Parts: sequence; C-alpha cells; structure tokens
Amino acid sequence: MKALTPRLIWSLLAAGSIALVAGSFVLTDWFNLNPCHLCIFQRLLFMKLAVLYLFAAGLSPRPAAWWIGLASLPIALVGIATAAYQSWLQMQPPGSISCMASEPSPIERLVEWLGQLQPELFLATGFCEEAELSILGLSLANWALVSFIAFLVAAAWALFRARQVIER
Repeated sequence: MKALTPRLIWSLLAAGSIALVAGSFVLTDWFNLNPCHLCIFQRLLFMKLAVLYLFAAGLSPRPAAWWIGLASLPIALVGIATAAYQSWLQMQPPGSISCMASEPSPIERLVEWLGQLQPELFLATGFCEEAELSILGLSLANWALVSFIAFLVAAAWALFRARQVIER
C-alpha cells in the first residue's frame, strides 16, 4: 500500500472539516437545536481549518503548504480547549453552572457580532451547558473534541510527511 501523501491528507482534513460544518447546520435544522456561543465558535474554527487545509492541499508539496499546515495546529488546539470546556460544562449537574458570565467574553462578543451579520448561520440561541443531542452516547461537544484531536494528530502527521518530502 502506498503511503498517504501530504496533499491527500490535507484534502481529507479539508473534506472532514467541511462535512462537520455542513453536518452542524443540517443537525441544527433537522432537530431544531439551539446552538450556543461555544458551538458557533467551534463551527468558526472548523471553517477556518477547512480553508487552511484547502490551501495546504492546493500548495502541496511546496514549502508554503507546510507553513499553512503549521498554522492549523494552534487553531486545532483552541478547538480542543473550547470543546473540552463545553464538554466539562455539560458534565456538571443541571443548574449548577452556567457558561454565561455577567460580562461577555471575547468569544461571545464575536459570535454576537456574527449573529447580527448572518443570523441564519451564526445566531446563538442555546446554553453551552445543555447537551441537546447525543449520538452514540456523546454530545456534539464531545464529538467536536474528538474531531479536533483527530485533526491535530492528522495535521501533525501531514506536516511530518511533508517535511520528509521537502528534505528529499
């Protein structure tokens, strides 16, 4: 079996990111879900990753693809932190904790601004501590956490493979 090329890995990551974003919109519509600020922020991170992965795939095997792929790592790490925090919130007893503070966070301000510009895509109407839908026993925040971790590992692998190609 021939090893996966960095271009193919970046392309698969882009397709996965796009599928997750599209899936979040479809699930929201089908199940009448109320996405929260953290949900919308995670959508934005997946969108940003999709764009970076598409550029990395398009530029591969040139060195610029490596740098663009490298830029995806901190975004995936922010996604991991955000999804882990939301997963933690959802594990707390109902009514014991809330993600809403008296003063809006930078994430909340960003999502509110985007919600005013494109409410059909970015309007946050739910609460982060409520898991409205579970799939195979995991909330959507849990699935986002798994996805961000998988993207981080796959991107690191693509960077490693690309480095080997560049050094040849």
